[in-house]
Amino acid sequence: MKLVLGIDTSNYTTSICLVGEDGKVVADQRKILNVASGARGLRQSEALFQHVKNLPELTANIQNHFNTNTLTAIGVSAKPRPRDDSYMPVFIPGTSFASSLGHILGIPVYETTHQETHIWSGVASSGGLKESRFLALHLSGGTTELTEVKRYSNDFRLAVESLGCTLDLHAGQLVDRLGVKLGLPFPAGPLLENLANKTLETVPISTFHRNGKISFSGPLTALERIVGQVEPEILARTCLDVIARTLIKWIRFTESKTDCREILVIGGVAANLLIREQLEKSLPDWKLFFASPKYSVDNAYGAAYYGALRAGIITIS
Repeated sequence: MKLVLGIDTSNYTTSICLVGEDGKVVADQRKILNVASGARGLRQSEALFQHVKNLPELTANIQNHFNTNTLTAIGVSAKPRPRDDSYMPVFIPGTSFASSLGHILGIPVYETTHQETHIWSGVASSGGLKESRFLALHLSGGTTELTEVKRYSNDFRLAVESLGCTLDLHAGQLVDRLGVKLGLPFPAGPLLENLANKTLETVPISTFHRNGKISFSGPLTALERIVGQVEPEILARTCLDVIARTLIKWIRFTESKTDCREILVIGGVAANLLIREQLEKSLPDWKLFFASPKYSVDNAYGAAYYGALRAGIITIS
Protein backbone atom coordinates (compact mmCIF):
# COMPACT_ATOMS: atom_id res chain seq x y z
CA MET A 1 0.00 0.00 0.00
CA LYS A 2 1.15 3.52 -0.74
CA LEU A 3 1.57 5.76 2.30
CA VAL A 4 1.93 9.51 2.72
CA LEU A 5 3.66 11.05 5.73
CA GLY A 6 2.38 14.27 7.31
CA ILE A 7 4.51 16.45 9.60
CA ASP A 8 3.49 19.43 11.73
CA THR A 9 5.71 21.15 14.31
CA SER A 10 3.51 23.74 15.95
CA ASN A 11 4.04 25.92 19.00
CA TYR A 12 3.07 23.17 21.43
CA THR A 13 2.93 19.80 19.67
CA THR A 14 5.20 17.64 17.52
CA SER A 15 2.99 15.61 15.17
CA ILE A 16 3.47 13.01 12.45
CA CYS A 17 0.79 11.01 10.65
CA LEU A 18 0.54 8.35 7.96
CA VAL A 19 -2.43 8.07 5.61
CA GLY A 20 -3.15 5.27 3.17
CA GLU A 21 -4.66 5.11 -0.29
CA ASP A 22 -8.16 5.60 1.11
CA GLY A 23 -7.21 8.83 2.89
CA LYS A 24 -7.67 7.22 6.31
CA VAL A 25 -5.17 7.42 9.13
CA VAL A 26 -2.78 4.48 9.34
CA ALA A 27 -0.64 5.87 12.17
CA ASP A 28 -0.85 9.01 14.28
CA GLN A 29 1.93 10.04 16.65
CA ARG A 30 2.09 13.25 18.68
CA LYS A 31 4.03 14.62 21.60
CA ILE A 32 2.97 17.73 23.49
CA LEU A 33 5.91 20.00 24.24
CA ASN A 34 6.97 20.42 27.86
CA VAL A 35 5.94 23.70 29.48
CA ALA A 36 7.16 24.53 32.98
CA SER A 37 4.56 24.45 35.74
CA GLY A 38 2.90 27.85 36.09
CA ALA A 39 4.22 29.08 32.73
CA ARG A 40 1.87 30.29 30.01
CA GLY A 41 3.85 29.28 26.95
CA LEU A 42 7.22 28.57 25.30
CA ARG A 43 9.76 30.68 23.47
CA GLN A 44 10.25 29.73 19.84
CA SER A 45 13.80 28.55 20.52
CA GLU A 46 12.60 26.24 23.31
CA ALA A 47 9.86 24.76 21.14
CA LEU A 48 12.20 24.31 18.17
CA PHE A 49 14.72 22.40 20.30
CA GLN A 50 12.02 20.06 21.63
CA HIS A 51 10.80 19.33 18.09
CA VAL A 52 14.32 18.36 17.04
CA LYS A 53 14.41 15.88 19.91
CA ASN A 54 10.85 14.57 19.40
CA LEU A 55 10.87 13.81 15.67
CA PRO A 56 13.26 10.80 15.84
CA GLU A 57 11.25 9.35 18.73
CA LEU A 58 7.93 9.65 16.90
CA THR A 59 9.24 8.28 13.60
CA ALA A 60 10.65 5.25 15.44
CA ASN A 61 7.10 4.47 16.55
CA ILE A 62 5.82 4.17 12.95
CA GLN A 63 8.76 2.19 11.53
CA ASN A 64 6.84 -1.09 11.39
CA HIS A 65 4.36 0.35 8.86
CA PHE A 66 7.07 0.38 6.19
CA ASN A 67 7.75 -3.37 6.31
CA THR A 68 5.12 -4.05 3.64
CA ASN A 69 4.10 -0.53 2.57
CA THR A 70 5.83 2.18 0.56
CA LEU A 71 6.25 5.84 1.51
CA THR A 72 5.45 7.79 -1.67
CA ALA A 73 5.08 11.44 -0.61
CA ILE A 74 5.36 13.85 2.32
CA GLY A 75 3.18 16.79 3.35
CA VAL A 76 4.57 19.28 5.87
CA SER A 77 3.49 22.50 7.54
CA ALA A 78 6.07 25.14 6.62
CA LYS A 79 4.62 28.28 8.22
CA PRO A 80 1.60 29.42 10.24
CA ARG A 81 -0.68 30.78 7.49
CA PRO A 82 -0.87 30.97 3.68
CA ARG A 83 0.52 34.52 3.54
CA ASP A 84 3.85 35.81 2.26
CA ASP A 85 4.66 37.50 5.58
CA SER A 86 3.84 34.43 7.69
CA TYR A 87 6.83 32.89 9.46
CA MET A 88 7.76 31.11 12.68
CA PRO A 89 11.06 29.33 13.40
CA VAL A 90 9.14 26.53 15.11
CA PHE A 91 8.30 25.01 11.71
CA ILE A 92 11.94 24.65 10.62
CA PRO A 93 12.50 21.20 12.22
CA GLY A 94 9.54 19.75 10.33
CA THR A 95 10.46 21.20 6.94
CA SER A 96 14.14 20.26 7.35
CA PHE A 97 13.26 16.68 8.28
CA ALA A 98 10.77 16.40 5.41
CA SER A 99 13.22 17.82 2.87
CA SER A 100 16.03 15.51 3.98
CA LEU A 101 13.79 12.45 3.87
CA GLY A 102 12.41 13.43 0.50
CA HIS A 103 15.89 13.77 -0.99
CA ILE A 104 17.04 10.44 0.43
CA LEU A 105 14.00 8.50 -0.81
CA GLY A 106 13.50 10.46 -4.02
CA ILE A 107 9.86 11.29 -3.22
CA PRO A 108 7.99 14.61 -3.48
CA VAL A 109 7.57 16.94 -0.53
CA TYR A 110 4.50 19.18 -0.55
CA GLU A 111 4.63 22.21 1.72
CA THR A 112 1.46 23.61 3.24
CA THR A 113 0.73 25.78 6.29
CA HIS A 114 -0.37 25.06 9.83
CA GLN A 115 -3.71 26.74 9.22
CA GLU A 116 -4.32 24.73 6.05
CA THR A 117 -3.31 21.56 7.90
CA HIS A 118 -6.09 22.28 10.40
CA ILE A 119 -8.56 22.91 7.59
CA TRP A 120 -7.67 19.70 5.75
CA SER A 121 -7.85 17.75 9.02
CA GLY A 122 -11.34 19.16 9.48
CA VAL A 123 -12.41 18.38 5.93
CA ALA A 124 -11.11 14.82 6.25
CA SER A 125 -12.54 14.08 9.70
CA SER A 126 -15.80 16.06 9.85
CA GLY A 127 -17.62 14.19 7.10
CA GLY A 128 -20.03 15.71 4.62
CA LEU A 129 -18.18 18.92 3.70
CA LYS A 130 -17.74 18.62 -0.06
CA GLU A 131 -18.11 22.21 -1.26
CA SER A 132 -15.10 23.98 -2.75
CA ARG A 133 -16.15 27.19 -0.97
CA PHE A 134 -16.97 27.41 2.74
CA LEU A 135 -16.23 29.36 5.89
CA ALA A 136 -13.64 28.19 8.40
CA LEU A 137 -13.55 29.27 12.03
CA HIS A 138 -10.08 28.62 13.45
CA LEU A 139 -9.90 28.67 17.26
CA SER A 140 -6.66 27.93 19.07
CA GLY A 141 -4.04 29.42 21.35
CA GLY A 142 -2.27 31.05 18.41
CA THR A 143 -5.12 31.80 16.00
CA THR A 144 -8.64 33.12 16.33
CA GLU A 145 -9.84 33.94 12.84
CA LEU A 146 -13.00 33.65 10.77
CA THR A 147 -12.20 33.03 7.11
CA GLU A 148 -13.73 32.26 3.76
CA VAL A 149 -11.98 29.33 2.06
CA LYS A 150 -11.85 28.49 -1.63
CA ARG A 151 -10.30 25.22 -2.77
CA TYR A 152 -8.52 25.05 -6.10
CA SER A 153 -9.18 21.80 -7.91
CA ASN A 154 -5.95 21.75 -9.91
CA ASP A 155 -3.48 21.62 -6.99
CA PHE A 156 -5.77 21.55 -3.90
CA ARG A 157 -4.27 24.73 -2.52
CA LEU A 158 -6.55 26.85 -0.38
CA ALA A 159 -7.27 30.55 -0.78
CA VAL A 160 -8.02 31.78 2.74
CA GLU A 161 -9.59 35.23 3.05
CA SER A 162 -10.02 36.72 6.51
CA LEU A 163 -13.49 37.94 7.46
CA GLY A 164 -12.52 38.87 10.99
CA CYS A 165 -10.05 38.29 13.81
CA THR A 166 -9.38 39.01 17.45
CA LEU A 167 -8.15 42.40 18.56
CA ASP A 168 -6.12 40.94 21.40
CA LEU A 169 -6.25 37.48 22.97
CA HIS A 170 -6.93 34.27 21.10
CA ALA A 171 -9.69 31.97 22.32
CA GLY A 172 -7.13 29.42 23.50
CA GLN A 173 -5.27 32.10 25.44
CA LEU A 174 -8.43 32.99 27.33
CA VAL A 175 -8.88 29.33 28.27
CA ASP A 176 -5.24 28.75 29.18
CA ARG A 177 -4.71 31.94 31.16
CA LEU A 178 -7.83 31.43 33.24
CA GLY A 179 -6.89 27.77 33.68
CA VAL A 180 -3.40 28.64 34.95
CA LYS A 181 -4.94 31.23 37.28
CA LEU A 182 -7.13 28.44 38.66
CA GLY A 183 -4.08 26.22 39.21
CA LEU A 184 -4.49 23.99 36.15
CA PRO A 185 -1.48 22.89 34.08
CA PHE A 186 -0.79 24.48 30.70
CA PRO A 187 -2.41 23.91 28.23
CA ALA A 188 -5.59 23.93 30.28
CA GLY A 189 -8.32 23.20 27.72
CA PRO A 190 -9.41 19.63 28.58
CA LEU A 191 -9.20 20.15 32.35
CA LEU A 192 -11.12 23.42 32.17
CA GLU A 193 -13.84 21.64 30.20
CA ASN A 194 -13.96 18.92 32.88
CA LEU A 195 -14.46 21.62 35.50
CA ALA A 196 -17.19 23.30 33.46
CA ASN A 197 -19.09 20.02 33.11
CA LYS A 198 -19.64 19.97 36.87
CA THR A 199 -22.14 22.84 36.82
CA LEU A 200 -24.71 24.64 34.68
CA GLU A 201 -24.26 27.92 36.54
CA THR A 202 -22.52 30.94 35.04
CA VAL A 203 -21.90 34.54 36.08
CA PRO A 204 -22.77 37.47 33.77
CA ILE A 205 -19.78 38.54 31.67
CA SER A 206 -20.09 40.87 28.70
CA THR A 207 -18.83 39.85 25.24
CA PHE A 208 -17.41 42.07 22.50
CA HIS A 209 -17.87 42.02 18.72
CA ARG A 210 -17.73 44.96 16.32
CA ASN A 211 -17.53 44.80 12.53
CA GLY A 212 -15.83 41.42 12.43
CA LYS A 213 -13.47 42.11 15.31
CA ILE A 214 -13.76 40.35 18.66
CA SER A 215 -11.99 40.73 21.99
CA PHE A 216 -11.32 38.39 24.90
CA SER A 217 -9.12 40.63 27.06
CA GLY A 218 -12.09 42.21 28.82
CA PRO A 219 -13.72 38.87 29.72
CA LEU A 220 -10.37 37.54 30.98
CA THR A 221 -9.90 40.56 33.25
CA ALA A 222 -13.44 40.19 34.57
CA LEU A 223 -12.99 36.47 35.24
CA GLU A 224 -9.58 36.85 36.89
CA ARG A 225 -10.98 39.56 39.16
CA ILE A 226 -13.44 37.11 40.74
CA VAL A 227 -11.08 34.12 41.07
CA GLY A 228 -11.30 33.06 44.72
CA GLN A 229 -14.76 34.60 45.08
CA VAL A 230 -16.60 32.26 42.71
CA GLU A 231 -16.31 28.49 42.49
CA PRO A 232 -13.76 27.30 39.85
CA GLU A 233 -16.44 25.20 38.15
CA ILE A 234 -18.62 28.28 37.61
CA LEU A 235 -15.69 30.30 36.31
CA ALA A 236 -14.79 27.53 33.87
CA ARG A 237 -18.37 27.27 32.61
CA THR A 238 -18.59 31.04 32.26
CA CYS A 239 -15.34 31.16 30.28
CA LEU A 240 -16.63 28.67 27.71
CA ASP A 241 -20.02 30.40 27.60
CA VAL A 242 -18.28 33.71 26.84
CA ILE A 243 -16.40 32.12 23.95
CA ALA A 244 -19.55 30.52 22.52
CA ARG A 245 -21.64 33.70 22.74
CA THR A 246 -18.86 35.70 21.09
CA LEU A 247 -18.61 33.19 18.25
CA ILE A 248 -22.37 33.23 17.67
CA LYS A 249 -22.32 37.02 17.27
CA TRP A 250 -19.31 36.71 14.96
CA ILE A 251 -20.84 34.09 12.69
CA ARG A 252 -24.14 35.98 12.43
CA PHE A 253 -22.17 39.06 11.38
CA THR A 254 -20.95 37.22 8.27
CA GLU A 255 -24.54 36.66 7.08
CA SER A 256 -24.43 40.16 5.59
CA LYS A 257 -20.98 39.60 4.08
CA THR A 258 -21.35 36.29 2.25
CA ASP A 259 -24.06 33.94 1.04
CA CYS A 260 -22.07 30.94 2.23
CA ARG A 261 -23.83 29.01 5.01
CA GLU A 262 -21.44 26.11 5.50
CA ILE A 263 -18.83 26.57 8.19
CA LEU A 264 -16.01 24.31 9.35
CA VAL A 265 -14.91 24.79 12.97
CA ILE A 266 -11.29 23.82 13.63
CA GLY A 267 -8.47 24.32 16.13
CA GLY A 268 -7.88 23.14 19.68
CA VAL A 269 -10.71 25.16 21.23
CA ALA A 270 -13.09 23.64 18.67
CA ALA A 271 -12.64 20.29 20.41
CA ASN A 272 -14.68 21.64 23.33
CA LEU A 273 -18.04 19.87 23.29
CA LEU A 274 -19.83 22.52 25.35
CA ILE A 275 -18.95 25.19 22.80
CA ARG A 276 -20.01 22.89 19.96
CA GLU A 277 -23.40 22.24 21.54
CA GLN A 278 -24.07 25.94 22.07
CA LEU A 279 -23.18 26.79 18.47
CA GLU A 280 -25.40 24.02 17.06
CA LYS A 281 -28.33 25.13 19.22
CA SER A 282 -28.01 28.83 18.39
CA LEU A 283 -27.28 28.63 14.64
CA PRO A 284 -30.00 26.42 13.13
CA ASP A 285 -29.74 28.10 9.70
CA TRP A 286 -26.09 27.13 9.30
CA LYS A 287 -24.55 23.82 8.29
CA LEU A 288 -21.90 23.33 10.95
CA PHE A 289 -19.04 20.92 10.41
CA PHE A 290 -16.66 20.17 13.27
CA ALA A 291 -13.32 18.50 12.97
CA SER A 292 -13.27 15.31 15.00
CA PRO A 293 -12.15 16.26 18.54
CA LYS A 294 -9.04 14.14 18.02
CA TYR A 295 -8.17 16.18 14.94
CA SER A 296 -9.27 19.58 16.22
CA VAL A 297 -6.13 19.93 18.31
CA ASP A 298 -2.72 20.21 16.63
CA ASN A 299 -2.02 17.19 14.44
CA ALA A 300 -0.43 16.17 11.13
CA TYR A 301 -3.43 14.43 9.55
CA GLY A 302 -4.19 17.47 7.41
CA ALA A 303 -0.61 17.69 6.14
CA ALA A 304 -0.64 14.01 5.19
CA TYR A 305 -4.10 14.31 3.58
CA TYR A 306 -2.96 17.31 1.53
CA GLY A 307 0.18 15.45 0.48
CA ALA A 308 -1.93 12.49 -0.64
CA LEU A 309 -4.16 14.79 -2.70
CA ARG A 310 -1.18 16.49 -4.35
CA ALA A 311 0.44 13.13 -5.10
CA GLY A 312 -2.76 11.87 -6.72
CA ILE A 313 -3.11 9.01 -4.26
CA ILE A 314 -6.56 10.15 -3.10
CA THR A 315 -9.20 12.38 -4.67
CA ILE A 316 -11.94 14.64 -3.37
CA SER A 317 -15.15 15.47 -5.23
